[in-house]
Amino acid sequence: MQPETQQKKPHQSIRLFENDTLERLSHVHPITPLLFWSPVAAWLLWRSVTLHGLSVSALLATALAGVFAWTLAEYLLHRFVFHYPAKSRLGKWFVFIFHGNHHHDPKDKTRLVMPPAGGVPIMALLYLLFGLVIPQPWLEPFFAFFIIGYLCYDYIHYATHHFPMRNPVARYLKHYHLKHHFSGEGGRYGVSSPLWDHVFGTRPDLNQRRPARQA
Repeated sequence: MQPETQQKKPHQSIRLFENDTLERLSHVHPITPLLFWSPVAAWLLWRSVTLHGLSVSALLATALAGVFAWTLAEYLLHRFVFHYPAKSRLGKWFVFIFHGNHHHDPKDKTRLVMPPAGGVPIMALLYLLFGLVIPQPWLEPFFAFFIIGYLCYDYIHYATHHFPMRNPVARYLKHYHLKHHFSGEGGRYGVSSPLWDHVFGTRPDLNQRRPARQA
């Protein structure tokens, strides 16, 4: 008789909520952010052209600003919110809900992109904050490209955990992010770009190579 093949056990996600509805909302199919946020970005860009009459060159300039702003927001959120050194029990719970569970189980496919239930309040708050300093007609196209930057981040993050990433740039980003998870050195908060780790000195391997300052 042939030995029975051992069946692979299905992955068991970390349970975050006792309530079944909240628990379901904490899981998301990888395509969900694209389906949810793409129409929002398209609607903002449509308004930018038809309502505000912005030119192609104006949109391109706003695109650079919006995507660049996302890379900074990604870094700041990851470093200061998702890795906040909470002391209280409630604070530790919030950090674990938003990001700590991902470090405990980085292969969970249903928690590698941000569920809309968590993304909507964050995006709404950022839109209000940007509205304090960016006037119309620039706010809407800026935020559209900010969303596009976020989507690029989400799928780069997903790919770093689940695809081989053979392209040299993609392979570099994969190794860079996996060091954030597994090197034990901390830092490396940029996922779609290492730029701000260079600027703010949160890339351990670079810090180790810098000569010590003379007293």
